[in-house]
Amino acid sequence: MSAEPYPQPEHSGIGTLQVHGGTAQPPTARPVHPPVYLTASYEFDSLRDARECFAQREPGFTYSRTGSPTVALLERRLAALEGGVGAVATASGQAAVTLAVLALAGRSGQSPDGEPHPEVPAGHVVASNRIYGGTADLLNDTLAEAGIGVTWVDPHDSGTWEAAVTERTRAFLLESIGNPHADLPDIPAVAEVAHRRGAALIVDNTLATPYLLQPGTLGADVVVHSVTKYLTGNGTSLAGAVVDTGRFTPSADPARWPQLTAPRRRFGGRSLVEGHGDRGALLHLVRAQLLNDLGPSLAPLNAQQALEGIETLDIRVERHCRVAEEIARRLVTHPGVRVVRHPSVPGSRDAAIAERDFPRGTGAVLSFEIEGSTDDVERFFDSLRLFKLAANIGDGRSMATHPAWTTHCRLTPELREAGEITERTVRLSLGREDVEDLWGDLARALDAATLRQGPAGGTRGTARKPAPQPAQKPAPQTAQKEAVRA
Repeated sequence: MSAEPYPQPEHSGIGTLQVHGGTAQPPTARPVHPPVYLTASYEFDSLRDARECFAQREPGFTYSRTGSPTVALLERRLAALEGGVGAVATASGQAAVTLAVLALAGRSGQSPDGEPHPEVPAGHVVASNRIYGGTADLLNDTLAEAGIGVTWVDPHDSGTWEAAVTERTRAFLLESIGNPHADLPDIPAVAEVAHRRGAALIVDNTLATPYLLQPGTLGADVVVHSVTKYLTGNGTSLAGAVVDTGRFTPSADPARWPQLTAPRRRFGGRSLVEGHGDRGALLHLVRAQLLNDLGPSLAPLNAQQALEGIETLDIRVERHCRVAEEIARRLVTHPGVRVVRHPSVPGSRDAAIAERDFPRGTGAVLSFEIEGSTDDVERFFDSLRLFKLAANIGDGRSMATHPAWTTHCRLTPELREAGEITERTVRLSLGREDVEDLWGDLARALDAATLRQGPAGGTRGTARKPAPQPAQKPAPQTAQKEAVRA
């Protein structure tokens, strides 16, 4: 620290010094670790600078609702990891999906005279029917109430995507690794359909992270993340992100994207493409209008937590994958388990895509079906000790949840059936603990679920005959235990 005395402030009243003391000289330190900028607003050198920045004619920070230096660093890092041209961070993954869909499929903005474009109503989204329950709720309820339509399709069948397209379709939405069954859709095939029919492809890459997959290299236009999960990696902070991969070019079909290509009163009578180009228009709409107006802003402290987590992303995700693969292998052989769903399981319908697109692994979320009744399922969960009964994923701790009664509890009966979510479905998010400890906990809980109490005064130990189940057709290409044994 310099021995030079601090410059004396012009004013010396106690109230003034409490607020401004010691700030007359800007800091000259160059910290190795990026600092956290905890401020709501930013000072301008002149009224002219403030005017130009707020008018979006010059870059700069105006108010932390639309960005801060800490959040901006996270955005640049995520864009680099995804091979994108830019990113906008949000308060959660749910906010990221919301803003991405609104930007692409929401009702178009205002013309220079302030009147809406009545000829362009809200759009339509074609979405995977094997997806996180919160995303389904968003599309079925809140965005539907905003006029955005949705059609649910089988992510594994590109023909169903084609058949669902309408004149209003503006976006396809899927997960690179599905939640809760770890489905792997054929992203290049879906991207081909989307682009041929004039739609943008949004890929939620939360479960894969850029370490396992960069969806932009397979045709995705927009990538969204719940940064809360594997990117942060410790379950402490909510965050999300929208990444533009640089593939989306609204100027190639301006009539289809008036919110980006038509002059807008909001943006000084210019179109966003005119002001920011094809590679900046979408994210500018997300940041300068949607993030600013709706306010799902990422706090600097949460951004810092994410930045620290990302520094160890490859090491962590590598271990997550190996733990999940070993647990899946053991679950397949357990007599209390009927179905195991993970791309690493022999006989998985996603094995070819896993080999082609996921050389480093297919994530640490898997599901299985317990052989027995719902009482057995409840006994299983109540017998867990090391696994946390919690709805999060991507934590260093292993977690178990019951999708039908928690994360996917508001699905329509049709979506639940299409998604193969039953009252016997268990979702695991494998952490980084010792495999033997995790398996010991699971095996003990499965034994408790599939063994019954003996006669009065007896002890547990009599093998329970599985409760009779209604005859069901096996799901096509599902990794059944019988197929695995064969």
